Amino acid sequence: QNRRGSEIFLMQRVITRLPRFSRFSKAAFPGSSGWFRSFASLSDTPQNVAPPTRNPAIIEWVESVLETCRPARIHWVSGAQEEADEMINTLVDKGHAIRLNPEKRPNSYLFRSDPRDVARVESRTFICSRTEDSAGPTNNWAEPYEMRHKIRKLAEGCMQGRTMYVIPFSMGPLHSPISKVGLQITDSPYAVLNMRIMTRVSETVWDLLPSVSSEWVKCIHSVGQPIRRAEDDVAWPCNPENTYICHFPSDRTILSFGSGYGGNALLGKKCFALRIASVMARDGGWLAEHMLILRVKDPDGKKTYVTAAFPSACGKTNFAMLNPPEAMEGYEVTTIGDDIAWMKPDENGVLRAINPEAGFFGVAPGTSNDTNPAALESCSKDTIFTNVAMTDDGDVWWEGMTQEKPAHLIDWLGQDWTPDCGRLAAHPNSRFTAPARNCPSIDEDWENPEGVPVGAIIFGGRRMNDMPLVFGAFNWQHGVYLGATMGSEQTAAAEGQVGQLRKDPFAMLPFCGYHMGDYFRHWMRMGRELDEKPRIFHVNWFRKSADGKFMWPGFGENMRVLKWCVDMVNGKAHGYETSMGWMPRYNDIDWRGLDYSEEQWKALNKIDKQNMKRAVVAHEELFMDLWDKLPKEMLFLRDLMQGRFQENPKFPEKR
Repeated sequence: QNRRGSEIFLMQRVITRLPRFSRFSKAAFPGSSGWFRSFASLSDTPQNVAPPTRNPAIIEWVESVLETCRPARIHWVSGAQEEADEMINTLVDKGHAIRLNPEKRPNSYLFRSDPRDVARVESRTFICSRTEDSAGPTNNWAEPYEMRHKIRKLAEGCMQGRTMYVIPFSMGPLHSPISKVGLQITDSPYAVLNMRIMTRVSETVWDLLPSVSSEWVKCIHSVGQPIRRAEDDVAWPCNPENTYICHFPSDRTILSFGSGYGGNALLGKKCFALRIASVMARDGGWLAEHMLILRVKDPDGKKTYVTAAFPSACGKTNFAMLNPPEAMEGYEVTTIGDDIAWMKPDENGVLRAINPEAGFFGVAPGTSNDTNPAALESCSKDTIFTNVAMTDDGDVWWEGMTQEKPAHLIDWLGQDWTPDCGRLAAHPNSRFTAPARNCPSIDEDWENPEGVPVGAIIFGGRRMNDMPLVFGAFNWQHGVYLGATMGSEQTAAAEGQVGQLRKDPFAMLPFCGYHMGDYFRHWMRMGRELDEKPRIFHVNWFRKSADGKFMWPGFGENMRVLKWCVDMVNGKAHGYETSMGWMPRYNDIDWRGLDYSEEQWKALNKIDKQNMKRAVVAHEELFMDLWDKLPKEMLFLRDLMQGRFQENPKFPEKR
């Protein structure tokens, strides 16, 4: 303990006397005996202490973080398997992680978080744009100078006693014209190990990082709990009272402090891939979206690529890994991504998409062989589990995984659990981090650097009373309106008033990094840039009958709806014009293997014009919030929709 304290004191003395790297003496570069080498004496294990780059912008940025955070060690992450093995072995030896049964889950590990640090913290997530107007009314805005000052005060010495890791990563396949690169600095080995799965961590990234600092994304993360005493070295360090997740769009910077969980620590995910990337996409003429990407191959070998956006609890991952019914022989669905899509027009005006992630950060509860066998197989090996339960034979379990509950478990809090104890075994937001390459349905082109051509875009929500199963937009502008006004009805009193519609435009409400009105405008503009526009559809798997039962079986049967959408894209199917859009007739759906009557179909797709008129009027609430930047097309489209839902006039009888 005395030795550790002496090392920290020496580190502080070294930092305070360090000349700034902006002078760029030879000692600052790899192979020298310069200042980065001074960390070697403080490390108990081999560390990459010399910077693997001569990029002056990177060196200066890392130096500034060192001066503020004052870590005991520095490690430049290479992404090598040997490096990961050493890190996880250290965590297991310290009791900070549990190695699962290698016969049940090879190369897989369980982490248990602090009970106060279990999810994204939207109330502490900020967009720090130059003006509040740029962030818009749907984001939490903070003045950038004030927030930087606040974070800097919290960050003073926040990494004392810890290793500071520098992670080079690519969002998207290396060398793709759609991909972007970044660096994350963190003091959390848990974050490093998860970033290795979720992004492409590679030394090749150093060669891709441009010299101008604004062209790569700078991510800084700290758990906010320095090690000053032996008892500070806990299994899950965090600082819930001082948690901030801050985005600075103007200089492409993310600062996250106080949380070690999920998207709060894995800054390549929602922070970079959506909030910052959405601003980069607006400025660069592309789209960064909260969408899955899948491919449908028909019996003739025709491939069609589809993206889809759904709010939470609407079956997004299940749809991305859809397993077609056996009766629909010859149809194949493969997965490119389950959460995020980056889409950019190519030189021919075709919208092409990549999955910027390299893994799945999936919600564990509810995942089973019945609901999503592909997801379950994806986490069969090489996986990090967080806050799930552990079985007596060293495997994992969560609610919904099996029909029969185990007789005994160790729950997510590390306590004994039995079926009658009255507690959940796994936290409702427990997760698995699994490599996408493990997925049995992964598409052969999922890492194609050119991306895949998008033929269709699907929007959806949980609408129990009014929305039909499926309809197609009349045109791109109508499709944008459908995405802008999508939402889900509340399902439990704890979430709000049951049946109340929760708006979630494009499923991006928590993730858009700028004013939502400008975001709608950008989508309208993108349509004018595309020579081949994807067709846009809306689906609703969740309509209920008067007795409260779901009217559509869902899951694999959704392939029948997907087939109609794809056939519409390829000119093989028909739809008839309705007040909602283009809709399929009963005979337009492939019913092989499913007993579903025409009467059921008509009830499922019945349009109540009075209900829909009220729904369109409710769009005004969102539009008023965004009024100053709302595209005028949205108002015209709203009026058109209202007109389509008017009842036909009754003419007087002839006298």
